[in-house]
Amino acid sequence: MDVLSSTVLTTHERLAAGLDHASDMTPTPGEPRKGYERIDTFLQAAARHLNAVDAVLLSRVRHQLPDGARLTRDYLAAAHRLEITLATVKALEYGSVQRSHRTWASVWRDVDEALVEHRRLEFQLVETLAEHLTGAQLSRLATRLEGTEAHAPTRVHPYLPHRGASGWVARLVLRRVDAFWDTAEGRMTPRPPEPQRAPHGLLGQYVLGSPTFPEKDEDGTPSR
Repeated sequence: MDVLSSTVLTTHERLAAGLDHASDMTPTPGEPRKGYERIDTFLQAAARHLNAVDAVLLSRVRHQLPDGARLTRDYLAAAHRLEITLATVKALEYGSVQRSHRTWASVWRDVDEALVEHRRLEFQLVETLAEHLTGAQLSRLATRLEGTEAHAPTRVHPYLPHRGASGWVARLVLRRVDAFWDTAEGRMTPRPPEPQRAPHGLLGQYVLGSPTFPEKDEDGTPSR
């Protein structure tokens, strides 16, 4: 697998795990805000990745690949849907009256469906890039994606520009605006973890079609 595909796959494994953690609404005794910390961590990780893909991959796909305009358009539609669902999570978390009719179960279901569709369309971008770029070019894109994600805006903004010069300016401004409001609201701002090249988890094995199984001793028990 090329470095860019591995990087994106690792990120989506982390987002899937973050969604599971955030959607676990089991209260923590003595720590009433613990659930909101998990939600904030997931929302910020997802927002940073979405912004990083806009900044690093979309222009390359749209202008340098065959059928790039269609691929970009399809991806942005899926990303917009995910951004809307993430904005709904934040609104419900902070008690928005407009979202008061929604239940957490229905909102998390929408997020899960939107994240799966977004992952599918993002992998289409990455797979097409892998067909037309060299290994060195893909490696540089992966490095840029990781670096951009670490400093990207921490909130989704579904109705602001995503591409081109206007998108670049919007992200530059929003990075500072988001940081201000994160501080004002007391939201956690975790940094993305350092990239790991460890074997992929269940999601990665499913996407790659290469499941691995634990080795067993002669008696059939898993070896340590």
